[in-house]
Amino acid sequence: MTEKTDLIVLGAGPGGYVAAIRAAQLGMQVTLVEKNPALGGTCLNVGCIPSKALLESSALVAAAKSGLQEHGLSLGEVKLDLSAMLERKHQIVEQLTGGIRMLMKKNKVQVVHGKGRLLSGTRMHIEEESGSRELDAGNILLATGSVPAGLPGLPLDGKQIVSSTEALSFDQVPKHLLVVGAGAVGLELGLVWSRLGATVTVVELLDQIVPFADRLIARTLQRALKVQGMEFHLKTKVVDLKNTDAQVEVTLEDTKGGRQDLRCDKVLVSVGRTAYLEGLGLADAGIALDERGKIAVNDKFQTSVDTVYAIGDVIRGPMLAHKAEDEGIAVAEILAGLPGEINYDVIPSVVYTTPELAQVGLTEQQAEEQGLEIKTGKFFFKANGRALCAGETDGLVKIIADAKTDKILGVHILGPHASELIAEAVIAMELGASSEDIARTVHAHPTLSEAVREAALAVDGRAIHG
Repeated sequence: MTEKTDLIVLGAGPGGYVAAIRAAQLGMQVTLVEKNPALGGTCLNVGCIPSKALLESSALVAAAKSGLQEHGLSLGEVKLDLSAMLERKHQIVEQLTGGIRMLMKKNKVQVVHGKGRLLSGTRMHIEEESGSRELDAGNILLATGSVPAGLPGLPLDGKQIVSSTEALSFDQVPKHLLVVGAGAVGLELGLVWSRLGATVTVVELLDQIVPFADRLIARTLQRALKVQGMEFHLKTKVVDLKNTDAQVEVTLEDTKGGRQDLRCDKVLVSVGRTAYLEGLGLADAGIALDERGKIAVNDKFQTSVDTVYAIGDVIRGPMLAHKAEDEGIAVAEILAGLPGEINYDVIPSVVYTTPELAQVGLTEQQAEEQGLEIKTGKFFFKANGRALCAGETDGLVKIIADAKTDKILGVHILGPHASELIAEAVIAMELGASSEDIARTVHAHPTLSEAVREAALAVDGRAIHG
């Protein structure tokens, strides 16, 4: 017998479960389908949350080893209990996934655990452990997320050559970790294991780390991470790899043909992610893909079948949890007849290293490529009183504005708590603000946010403390 519902949401990651909640708030009967036992998707279970838990714990290890003396604190030998650290991470994840389950009950969202496959634009087959069922809905939302991308010649074995999932749960600190890919995931997990005692070598095919970032910001971050012990090989690729019982033998080659052999205990392949579309029945249901192999959608998130919608990592745009969440809210509101939409020009991105990198809008290079006439302002955290008090002075704030109108085009922050500071810039850009608007807004003293104001003042060459 086919069960009826108003909306089927396939995938309980940040996009899917948020969409389910908002749709239920708007009066829809919602069924949330998830193939894994826990809700929350990659972000909560093997991504954003566990990696941040390890970053916080490992930062304390680093501080205990060498960062407290200047504060007048001297500790004895620092001993690492890796199993306790991993258990703390696990407990945080369990608490949050349990919280999502409670939210589903609170909002009367039906949760079904099983693999979903489209039968048509309104029907879905669910394969559960105990059997199967069919659901029929007025609309279906696909929010199945993504999986780690691989590289030819670097087959993942889950033991020595691993993805980010396995790198979150090593049972011991590797002596030498090779990270292939200098994006957010590779740098964050590389920093975790470097702090815990591993030698970490990062290999990147392009000419800068965090390739999406402003060049000045990327170079400054690389210098800071190098001081902390991480090694970098840019414009370099892995050309040979031999997996032995004890170690992995790797040959690197740079763009000039120079080769270098390395022996390491683990290889973390972190070259991005790819949309998870396997077994969804897209072709059978008539769902078209775009030129990048993602689900094609219009500006209302409708696929080529107008009753089927898609959000998050399976469609265009950055693969970010907060982007998926806002898209989920937008779809729910569209289905309810409300004007749901996303401003893709002001979606922030963050790398949670130390210092943190956060940005929104255009980089200086992107603005130049678009032929825009710009002006920039910079302010370094070494001149910020709060940063000095905290002993976190690496980095800067850089603001890019239109030379004629002064409208803010991009904000780039490398420094302490950049992930929090970027919200001011996002709000400013959402409201179409100018650098003058930030410059004339009173900021509390002493705060890190004063660096944002000083950078805004610097756009017109009138920074007070820089």
